[in-house]
Amino acid sequence: MKYTIALFGITKEIVGNSSITLEVSDTLTTDGLLTLLRAEYPKLAAIRSLLLAVNNEYAEQDLVLSERDEIALIPPVSGG
Repeated sequence: MKYTIALFGITKEIVGNSSITLEVSDTLTTDGLLTLLRAEYPKLAAIRSLLLAVNNEYAEQDLVLSERDEIALIPPVSGG
């Protein structure tokens, strides 16, 4: 399975690109994808409140992902 993930904010800076593609042998859940991303990019593990959006909606941890899904890694946002 091949997943393309859009990156924003600090996640884009950590990875050094605005998107990444991961290829894995099995289907992943959102939680499994976050685990892989944190292992591949250890600085992501320091961000406690990373969220995934799938098809323009925030995703639950156990959502099973499809290759056709639009996936985005959402870092915490602050404003004033």
